[in-house]
Amino acid sequence: MLEVLAVISPIFALIALGYVAGRLGWLPENASSGLAVFSFTLAIPAMLFRSMVVADLPESEPYRIWGAYFGAAFGTWLLAAVLTAIYLRRPAADGVSIGMSAGFANVVMIGIPLCLVAFGPESAATSAIIVALHSPLLWLMASLHLLLVGSDRDTSLGSAMCQVFRDIAGNTIIVAIVAGLLWRQTELGLHPQLDQIVQMLAKAAIPSALVSLGLSLVGFRIAGQLPTLSMIVVLKLIMMPLCAWYLASEVFELPALEVGVITVFAAMPTGANAYLFAAKHGRATNSASGAVALGTLLSMTTAAATIYLLNQG
Repeated sequence: MLEVLAVISPIFALIALGYVAGRLGWLPENASSGLAVFSFTLAIPAMLFRSMVVADLPESEPYRIWGAYFGAAFGTWLLAAVLTAIYLRRPAADGVSIGMSAGFANVVMIGIPLCLVAFGPESAATSAIIVALHSPLLWLMASLHLLLVGSDRDTSLGSAMCQVFRDIAGNTIIVAIVAGLLWRQTELGLHPQLDQIVQMLAKAAIPSALVSLGLSLVGFRIAGQLPTLSMIVVLKLIMMPLCAWYLASEVFELPALEVGVITVFAAMPTGANAYLFAAKHGRATNSASGAVALGTLLSMTTAAATIYLLNQG
């Protein structure tokens, strides 16, 4: 366990550095958004593009990887929505944001770096397969959930679908993954000079994403709502990875590397997109904000435990 903590501690040290820099005013308030834009628009796409071109692709069909990961995400989301109504006695519309907080993991900013550290560059291709559908599919799920509970009468199914397709077309991470797969089919490889440029950008992906995440946490608050936050954190950091591991290893019988990536991704804390969705629709905003902050705070321990248990298996 101590060895695992030693391996992953640099990841969380960079997050802590970003938080301290923001809290003490070493970096301006808009630094977080600037770093995030650089990371999501250039650095991470460069890393994933190169992985799709040069890395060994997963042994398993993508639908099996998606089935294991998103099956766990949707199951956890549904359970959170049911418990919101029965246990927390909150409105059904709040269950959308709370469900998303329990099922939407921070796979890009924390999940990819952790998997690269824990499993090596071989994990990048499996990571990219999940990331390709992660945000658009879960945003669509949230939009449909809102329509189902009747909280968003101004949005139709067609407009929700159109918005998802627009988001996909404008998402440089998804574009980079698809472009990498297409370029791979040409069997031309990457010109050495181009590869050097791509690698330089790729090397900036992890530190820029983690410092940006730390900076953004300055704006999140953990206050009150103990029952709600406790429920979200337990579902997100414990229930979802257990479900993901079971589906990946026992139902879809995936290889160990893919099981590891899927389980670690599922064990990641709530991603900021859950808060953005909650804020956009004005539902359970404080709960989503607290879930992002508290989940990230606790995730070093739970992520270490997850990787340790995977290694024991």
